Amino acid sequence: MMPEPSDQDGNDSPDIHPTIGIDRVATGGNGVGRLVDGRVAFVTGALPGETARISIDRERKRHVEATAIEIVSAAPARQAPPCPHVADGCGGCDWQHVEHLTAQELRRSVVVDCLERIGRLADPPVVTGPVLDPSGYRTIVRAAVVDGRAGFRMARAHDVVTLDSCLVAHPLVEELLTDARYPGASEISIKVGARTGERLVLVDTTERCALPPDVTVVGAGNDGHIHEEIHGRRLRVSARSFFQCRPDGAEALVDLVGQSARSALGTSFDSGGCHIVDAYGGVGLFGATLGAGHRVTSIESSPSSCADAQINLAANGVVEPSVVQSDVEAWASESADLVIADPSRKGLGAAATDVLTQCQAPVFVLVSCDPAALGRDARLLTDAGYELTSVTTVDLFGYTAHVEAVSTFVRR
Repeated sequence: MMPEPSDQDGNDSPDIHPTIGIDRVATGGNGVGRLVDGRVAFVTGALPGETARISIDRERKRHVEATAIEIVSAAPARQAPPCPHVADGCGGCDWQHVEHLTAQELRRSVVVDCLERIGRLADPPVVTGPVLDPSGYRTIVRAAVVDGRAGFRMARAHDVVTLDSCLVAHPLVEELLTDARYPGASEISIKVGARTGERLVLVDTTERCALPPDVTVVGAGNDGHIHEEIHGRRLRVSARSFFQCRPDGAEALVDLVGQSARSALGTSFDSGGCHIVDAYGGVGLFGATLGAGHRVTSIESSPSSCADAQINLAANGVVEPSVVQSDVEAWASESADLVIADPSRKGLGAAATDVLTQCQAPVFVLVSCDPAALGRDARLLTDAGYELTSVTTVDLFGYTAHVEAVSTFVRR
């Protein structure tokens, strides 16, 4: 039995409690079923194959948003959440009730659905990637602070659950979440290098924090950085620069992008001398790990990420590193042998797709962090003359519905 949810401000209708069957899972992780009137119900906490009694939170013309308040018939994949803070209401992990390998397949099904429904692609070639440990993996965390203690906000609420443990945090992060104190702060960002042991906390206060002596504290107007090692290559990551949340996940992405490049370009990629355009290049994850012997043009809008990329590309054998601080949409296209694009959750969009496809690269590798955005971008790339040849999902965020996908498009 799941607890009755409390009424929330802004509900468009009183709670009612019909019982429905759940057929599939939608982008974002909610189960999908239908009410007797034919409307689609997006149900938080329900899994495919289950029958659930639901509380309707919001009504729309064609669908409702709801919460499962009782699982009448449970799916075999349902498990008891392994983290005790789920019972406290912590909203940090939304899929702790889903068995890990089943969660991997459910994420794949969401990607397939978005490519078929949004991308209008028949039978997209989507496979699951490597199995990554869902526990103790997060090396980058943003947390709220209440009375000096760090925690995560409750699911669908602003209240904060303070922590005495965190199932998904790397041990170097967990100590800073549970034992450290941040007086005067309202939010912190923690970055650690799992392979280097370096730790950094970005705080929004001028008060002195109670932290271990090895931790670099970065406040307003200051800067600092850590280093992480990805496939043996040392990368600088500044406090305000984006980086993937786990090094083994970053290596999985690098491996898949490299496989796509080698499959499409063959020996010319291994022998060096290619021009790689690394759009949304960040600190140079792909350029620094795959660009040795090649010319790499990194396009990135973040100043701190550009500064990191300058160092990381130069230190890792890139022949002609060029870091362009710019929005991708404003960049002047150059011919390229390989385009790698790793955009934010909103995806490429039409303008960036137009700029990058003007590179006329024979292979275009897209790293997507939102299945719906992947569906839209796949349609744009297909219309621009590319064929989708492979998609591999990567589960960077264990115990959540979030999924990354590496897609290979070959120019027709």
